Amino acid sequence: MPKPMHRSRSFRKLDRVAPSGRHVIHYKRRGGGMPHCGICGAELNGINTGRSAKGRSRRSNSRMFGGVLCARCAADVIKLASRIENGEMRLGDIGMRQKAYVLQLTAH
Repeated sequence: MPKPMHRSRSFRKLDRVAPSGRHVIHYKRRGGGMPHCGICGAELNGINTGRSAKGRSRRSNSRMFGGVLCARCAADVIKLASRIENGEMRLGDIGMRQKAYVLQLTAH
């Protein structure tokens, strides 16, 4: 029976044959995937996802919605928030995915 820490899916099972001919199972921690935009699902650029990246500030961009939204979607959300504040649009006119981020901007 494997150790309790090896029973989760965060470890990959690697079947190996030792030099003695014995069948052995090695466990290797799975790597993290690329982060994706919260609205369109595109991969986010400029983010270090390696294990050497320590701390959130070293892993994400320092701009508004950095590490959460891609640059195009962040620009769209900022435009929509300013249009709502100026009265050109209503909150009900925008999509559900963008609404949460627009509400974050208008709350401040």
